Amino acid sequence: MLRIMPVGDSMTIGSAGEHTWRYRLWQHLCTTYDGPFTLVGPRQALHDRTTDAPTSYAYADPDFPRGHLAGWGEGWHHMAPLIEEAVRAHRADVLLVSLGLIDLGFYTNPEQTADNVRAFVAGARAANPRVRTAVMPVVTNIRVEADASFADQVHRFNDLLAKTVTDLDAPGSPLLLVPPPEAYDFHTDTYDGTHPNADGERRIAGAFADALHQDWGLGGPYSAA
Repeated sequence: MLRIMPVGDSMTIGSAGEHTWRYRLWQHLCTTYDGPFTLVGPRQALHDRTTDAPTSYAYADPDFPRGHLAGWGEGWHHMAPLIEEAVRAHRADVLLVSLGLIDLGFYTNPEQTADNVRAFVAGARAANPRVRTAVMPVVTNIRVEADASFADQVHRFNDLLAKTVTDLDAPGSPLLLVPPPEAYDFHTDTYDGTHPNADGERRIAGAFADALHQDWGLGGPYSAA
C-alpha cells in the first residue's frame, strides 16, 4: 500500500468545517490511482477556531484517512526536527509538503529556511532512504500586498527552494518541486487572504495531483471534485 504523508501549516491542517486540500486530493486519487493507498501521519485533528487548538475531528467524510503532519502556525522550522520519527513510525513512502509562509513571517530568513529544508530532507531520508518528496513553493497571501519586504523574502526563498530541490534530488529518493497552483489568487481562492476556500483547496490539490501524475505516474490528471 502506498503511504502518503501531507506535511504543512494552517493551509494543510485546515479548520473545522473545511474539507481541506488533503481531502480533495484523496478524492481524486480514489478514482485515478490504480492501487491501494492511504494518508498517514502522527496527527489527525483539524484546527478548531473556537478553541484556537487542533481539537476538532469534524471531518465531512467518515471514510477519509485523517493522518497528516500539519499544524497551525508551523513551518519548516518546526517540522524538520519531527520528520524523521514521523516517517519511520508511519512508514511514509511519499511526502507532500507545503511550508514556508510561517517561517518567513515569524522565524527565519530565506537562507535559514532553505537550511531547514535540507535538514528536513535529510531527516526523512534517514528514516526511509527511498522516500519521495514533493514540495510546493510558498503560496503567497495578502501580506505581500502590504509588506514589500515580506514579498521579497517569499520570492527569494522560492528561488532558493528551487535550487535546493535540484541540489538534493536523487534517483533513489526523488525530490520534486511542484508548480504553484494554476491561477491561484488569494483574493478569490481564500476566505481571509491566507486560508483556502473550496476553490483554493481544489487548486492546491490539483497542483499536487498533476505533479504526481506527470512526474511519477501516480494517479491521473486532476479533475476537480
